[in-house]
Amino acid sequence: ERTQLMNKKIALEMIKVKLMVIKEEQRAAELQEIKGDLAEAAWGTQVRNYVFQPYKLVKDTRTGYETTRAQDVLDGELMDFVESHLRHTHNND
Repeated sequence: ERTQLMNKKIALEMIKVKLMVIKEEQRAAELQEIKGDLAEAAWGTQVRNYVFQPYKLVKDTRTGYETTRAQDVLDGELMDFVESHLRHTHNND
């Protein structure tokens, strides 16, 4: 036979479980918001294409910007691509 104290303990355990579920759902929602929409890194989803043979070319697939200075891009000179992307997004807005 259950007593009022036992009923209280069971009710508190049920509330704790429900609160833990809610907290975990909130945490998952926060992580999803931080992550945003992730794209799978698969063939055809790259931002830039690099060609080294028979000619050198780097092309931004989002904006269409191209340069033949592949080594400069590999050395980190990306400002032309950044500016191209900013112009592209500004023109599309």
